Amino acid sequence: MTRATNAALTFFVLFTIYTALLTGTIPTPEPIFSQIIPLLPWWALISFGAYSLGTLGYDVITFKDKEDKYKELVEQIAEAKTFLKKNSVDIE
Repeated sequence: MTRATNAALTFFVLFTIYTALLTGTIPTPEPIFSQIIPLLPWWALISFGAYSLGTLGYDVITFKDKEDKYKELVEQIAEAKTFLKKNSVDIE
C-alpha cells in the first residue's frame, strides 16, 4: 500500500468514527458529546500543524549535518543557475 493510500484510509476511518460520534451513533456521555467532540477537528488540525512545524524546524536545523545532501543541493542550484543563464533568464 502506498503512503497516499495509507493516509487516505486513515483519514477515512477517523472521519467515519468522528461522524458516528457526532451523530450519536456511538453513545457518549453528554459532557463529552457537547464539549469535546465538536472540538476534535480543531485539536487534530493544531496537532498536525505543530508536528509539521517541529519536523520542518528539526530538519532545517540538522540540514548541515547531512553533508552529502547539502553538496547535492548546492550542485543542483549551480546547475539550475547555469541552465537559466544559458536560456537568457536573469535570476539576480
